[in-house]
Amino acid sequence: MLDDTRHDAVIDHDPATGHSRPPRREFKARGSFVARCPGCHLPELNCLCPYRVTAESAARVWLLTHPLEHHKPTNTGRLIRDVLPDTEVFTWYRTVPDERLLALLDDPRFSPFVIFPDDQPDYADRVVGVDAVAGAKREGRIPVFIILDGTWRQARRIFRKSPYLDDLPVLPLATERLTRYRLRKPASAAHLCTAEVAAELLRQSGDTAAADTLDDYFDAFNDSYAASRRFEKLEAPTAAMKRLVECRR
Repeated sequence: MLDDTRHDAVIDHDPATGHSRPPRREFKARGSFVARCPGCHLPELNCLCPYRVTAESAARVWLLTHPLEHHKPTNTGRLIRDVLPDTEVFTWYRTVPDERLLALLDDPRFSPFVIFPDDQPDYADRVVGVDAVAGAKREGRIPVFIILDGTWRQARRIFRKSPYLDDLPVLPLATERLTRYRLRKPASAAHLCTAEVAAELLRQSGDTAAADTLDDYFDAFNDSYAASRRFEKLEAPTAAMKRLVECRR
């Protein structure tokens, strides 16, 4: 999971908020010294910046990100923020909730849904379907998908250890889609990465164009990074890359 991770020697601030945080010991791993683009964080061999485009959506995405995910260049949450500029990113700390997140959860403009499986009976009364997203839109509120950004173990800990999420509706992602993510090995092909989850949610809730753009951007990222791991330069753009270039014109 961490074979391509790049950390700064000392991380003295929260990557999402800029708040100070306790120093961590120096982290080194395979790939730590790869020359990376400062814009997209991919190896310079196959920079993703020429394919970055933005899209609009009726729904918003808020990422509640485990602190270990921020410095993983294989993290796909940043792809969502690249494509959807209104995406919010919050770092999860068990004992210190983000005050900005708490304020947004109280904002009546938004209708937040926690994206999580409906596999346990103790919160069955909170589980809703995607029709609830359409209901929020009819009421004039902005639906928000709160995605717990981390490994499955980390996501479950975030879900269970965040009291401010306890009263929110839980929206499980119902899809037959299998992951196309090749940079980390999932426990199951049915376990989608963060960007794939967001794309599916957008598509199911009616934001088809934004979903298609995010999917193309994810595919471009997936192919570019995989080629860089093999120390190969992509000489010709893929079909997804060509579509993204057309969007930029």
